[in-house]
Amino acid sequence: MATSPVEYTIGGVKIHFPCKAYPSQLAMMNSIIRGLNSGQHCLLESPTGSGKSLALLCSTLGWQQAHLLEDKSQSDKTCGDDKKSDVSTPCQCVCHGRVSSTTANSQTAARPAVVDLTVSPCKELTQPLPPAPRQSKSFSALSFICAANHRSVFVFFSFQSPEPCSRCPCASAKDGVKDKDGDGKKKIPKIFFGTRTHKQITQITHELKRTVYSRVPMTILSSRAHTCVNVEVAPHFNRNERCKDLLEGRSCRYYHGVQRMRDQRTLQRVHGLHDAWDIEDFVALGKRIRSCSYYAARELKQEASIIFCPYNYLLDPMIRESMEIDLKGQIVILDEAHNIEDCARESASYTLEHHSLLMSRDELDGMVNNNIRRSKHESLRDFCYSLINWIQESQSLMSERGYESACKVWNGKDVLGIFHNMGITADTFNNLKKNLAAVLEKEERGSINGKEEMVQVPTISSATSIVLKNLFMVLGFIYSSEDNCRVAEDYRIALQKSYAWTNHVPPDMPDAQGFVRPHHRQRQSARVKTEVLTLSFWCLNPAVAFSDFRKSVHSIVLTSGTLSPMGSFSSELGVKFSIQLEANHVINKSQVWVGTVGEGPQGRKLRATFQHTETYAFQDEVGALLLHVCQVVAKGVLCFLPSYKMLDKLRERWTNTGLWKKLEQRKAVITEPRGGGKGDFDELLQKYYDAIAYCEDDRALLIAVCRGKVSEGLDFTDDNARAVITIGIPFPNIKDLQVELKMKYNDQHCKSRGLLPGHRWYEIQAYRALNQALGRCIRHKNDWGALILVDDRYRNNPNKYITGLSKWVRQLVQHHGTFNDAMESLMAFSQRQQKVGAAPADSQALSSTVSSPNGGPGLPNASDPQTPHSCVKPPESQQDTSPSAFHFFSQSPAGEAENITQTGGHGVFDGDYFMQRIETYLLL
Repeated sequence: MATSPVEYTIGGVKIHFPCKAYPSQLAMMNSIIRGLNSGQHCLLESPTGSGKSLALLCSTLGWQQAHLLEDKSQSDKTCGDDKKSDVSTPCQCVCHGRVSSTTANSQTAARPAVVDLTVSPCKELTQPLPPAPRQSKSFSALSFICAANHRSVFVFFSFQSPEPCSRCPCASAKDGVKDKDGDGKKKIPKIFFGTRTHKQITQITHELKRTVYSRVPMTILSSRAHTCVNVEVAPHFNRNERCKDLLEGRSCRYYHGVQRMRDQRTLQRVHGLHDAWDIEDFVALGKRIRSCSYYAARELKQEASIIFCPYNYLLDPMIRESMEIDLKGQIVILDEAHNIEDCARESASYTLEHHSLLMSRDELDGMVNNNIRRSKHESLRDFCYSLINWIQESQSLMSERGYESACKVWNGKDVLGIFHNMGITADTFNNLKKNLAAVLEKEERGSINGKEEMVQVPTISSATSIVLKNLFMVLGFIYSSEDNCRVAEDYRIALQKSYAWTNHVPPDMPDAQGFVRPHHRQRQSARVKTEVLTLSFWCLNPAVAFSDFRKSVHSIVLTSGTLSPMGSFSSELGVKFSIQLEANHVINKSQVWVGTVGEGPQGRKLRATFQHTETYAFQDEVGALLLHVCQVVAKGVLCFLPSYKMLDKLRERWTNTGLWKKLEQRKAVITEPRGGGKGDFDELLQKYYDAIAYCEDDRALLIAVCRGKVSEGLDFTDDNARAVITIGIPFPNIKDLQVELKMKYNDQHCKSRGLLPGHRWYEIQAYRALNQALGRCIRHKNDWGALILVDDRYRNNPNKYITGLSKWVRQLVQHHGTFNDAMESLMAFSQRQQKVGAAPADSQALSSTVSSPNGGPGLPNASDPQTPHSCVKPPESQQDTSPSAFHFFSQSPAGEAENITQTGGHGVFDGDYFMQRIETYLLL
């Protein structure tokens, strides 16, 4: 059944929503509009399956559209009446609105204020705001009849007279809205929508198609691996270098055709891409009209209102420079941002292999010897020589660390002193950057036959260019003059030595006559042990990467289904998130079973610490527990382990004891691979879905690893995940050098910079990984499933180990004293849900469709949270027969009246239900 779109007015912004919004979506849209109106940053957690993608898209695009319309109307008014341009205009911000008049002669209309559906966790927002001077309020009341039960509902709101304001956008608007182009028009912020992977972009654009905003100018920035259509380039691993070589030779016919799809009008009117498109659509078009989709997408960025890309494109300064991304005054949305701290640190870090540095030195030496831009290449070569000599001298300082590994670690400040002794200072570094920029220029002025013309000049390879660019990127942070090299304290430089086994094919040897004859048979390759030296510049403060744009962007919106615990984001990223939200789930409590299990079928305690997991008793008990769950829960079961090492140990043990065979008799057993290509992983995942969809006993067990591919962003809707089992708590490897250094860094700066102590940071990393794994289950409003947390620490110390779980999970946790009690409760839950049968999908879920990567059924869209797989019934109509408009108002902690307006739809409005959900959110 088709659903009617609904129009909401939040904070003076009309938002067109494709269907009736969940309360969590209203809460999220309200928070976003507040942030955009005031230029503040938002930190929003909304459980997977609660429709956060739609809320993100509709609220931000609605806000952007409102500003475009406002700008257009102001331009029209200015053109029509230039003489009245000096007349002051009353404030039209969210804090103020024109006073509504009840007389017939009134020409002004009030703008509604901002609504709060939930109490913000932010302390600043819960404190009463100081009243503006000489404010006068006029109060009105509105009543309407709920068609569902003919009850009168009275709601109250207030409007304030236009007075100067010190806390709203009219007084302190961000540069992105206030800045003007040369023609005097406002610069309306673009929306940069960052996701964790390219695949998630496809799911977001799929949601965008469902909205009235589906025709906004857009583009998707991605790598050549996803968008290159040249058959001479795309299949090869070094496609970047091949592409650049073709462009230099001007021999890529696809690049010459880029103008055929480089503007939005041509895409829509000529090529038929009227609605939101994904990467596959764009690449298919590029192949059809023989045009380069990679460069066309970059060209479309100029006209686009919303730009989708993986969020490392926004964090990494090297990629931003390469893609020519300017974030000043723009709106930055980072979805699935639970890993944003790690990504920010990585984007400001770089690990250099000693072998790559030697090759760069040799290439620069060749440029000097061939007298090509000699002085500039010479300074870069000398820089490489200095690093190489320092590495060689420092090897004697390395200390043993584990088996066949050694390291030496310096503080960033210490390295500045070492570099100074080598002649590398802030001034000489600036000269090095200029020299690098100069040698990368492919043309320079030269004299030919007495005439001055631009001539081609040989340049260094892309490999050497990447080495130098990345080194200079890191040193650029360290030598930052803005903070007087304070950032150097945020770096640790580690020289590490390890050994790697490589396959070495012996060369052809001369025969008795001295001739070298190639072997026609394939020769046996020998395993050779080689030494590997790496020099790592590790940034331990993610705020370093955020410092590039956090002060210049209009607003940053971080969102995910698993941001909890949320306490570390502000301190770690150096960003004040004035607006925070932990939204409730859209499901009923009866639809999910959350229980902790501290012992196995034999009564042995289960605590997944290193000492216990190495024992056969623990491994056998976990195996027996998993077999029991597979017997109780039908359809798909996911089991997440802390590491690949444990996965290997359990599989080996269960194979030897015969338990693996018993599991295979109950379900098709599939394990997540440690590595492998994307195609191999998709094929394995398809086997899992097919086992559930098509096999006679339609049952499967997928054993995966926290922080692996399965736990991040994949959608296991309905029967694909009726139970999620997590074994232990996935703490990071405490012996990892980076983890150790990060913990010490936090302990050192926890008081001076407000960072979390090292042990607390360490625990949060485990809970975020755990919450991600638990989020694979319950993907839409009518889904159901069980979450089984296996470890006795949950019950023994709930204040420590339960508080880190997502809000919607920790509210439902039940501790079971014995294994039998847990299984009896789980069995009763599973049987009860199976009797209910396939629940009818709600209006949001019905609008989505699913498809496999191979075009067949079975594989769900990876993070499409509102797409059920099971049989569905049309939702019960709750629409009226005539258009309606109704307002809901709440009194904020600051004493301000706030409202949200919903308009449209044919059918009955359930006033009791909606008001009850709004009141629930206000009380949370």
